[in-house]
Amino acid sequence: MTEATEKPPTMLSHGELPYPAGTLVVDTVSERTGQLVGVIEERLKESGKVVSRQGFLRPEGGGREWDVPLNRIEIARGDG
Repeated sequence: MTEATEKPPTMLSHGELPYPAGTLVVDTVSERTGQLVGVIEERLKESGKVVSRQGFLRPEGGGREWDVPLNRIEIARGDG
């Protein structure tokens, strides 16, 4: 009989933005661009250690927001 490993309790909170709100950023994996809206952090309740950080992006001009791991976004560069 195998024992299931229980995930430690976590909590979600708003995180610090890596760039100002509204900055046009790109998801380096999907190559989608959008405006940075916010960041949600998942932290361990016991220690406060950050487990994950998700950025929330909105398409320019509005539309459905999506989330992406924060380490996958960077400022969008213009073509010229």
